[in-house]
Amino acid sequence: MAVVELDRLTLAPDTRLLGLDLGEKTIGLALSDRLLMVATPMETLKRGKFAADAARLDIIISEHGIGGLVVGLPLNMDGSDGPSAQSARAFGRNWVNRSALPLIFWDERLSTMAVTRTLLDADASRKRRGEVVDKMAAAYILQGALDRLRRLKAGPA
Repeated sequence: MAVVELDRLTLAPDTRLLGLDLGEKTIGLALSDRLLMVATPMETLKRGKFAADAARLDIIISEHGIGGLVVGLPLNMDGSDGPSAQSARAFGRNWVNRSALPLIFWDERLSTMAVTRTLLDADASRKRRGEVVDKMAAAYILQGALDRLRRLKAGPA
């Protein structure tokens, strides 16, 4: 498959989307429901070599009926690509060369900051924030894409 735009996404019936927040050391995961309405934080994987990460993702994809990936794209505030965005794009290129699943990049600027602010407001300890921030950021990214997908399907207001 290829990297696709959200408005061109076609999924097999009754499949879910998997959201990924790619960090240097971890990959936060979030799962949509089958109606593509709600994103739920799932888990955080320790990041390794691409082949090992992809093999673990294949298992998750198979177990949960995933029809596509939404990968956070950490653009700079001016919209340009920095090292993290280049790394996310490289992950996407590697993924589409080995998988038939569509992959969407979703602008994730400020997602980790928003999630951290929410956790601080909830008075979560530093340790607890460290444990959940990546998967919550993945859910934040995925929810943004799901909301946009729903608006696209609804048509002009």
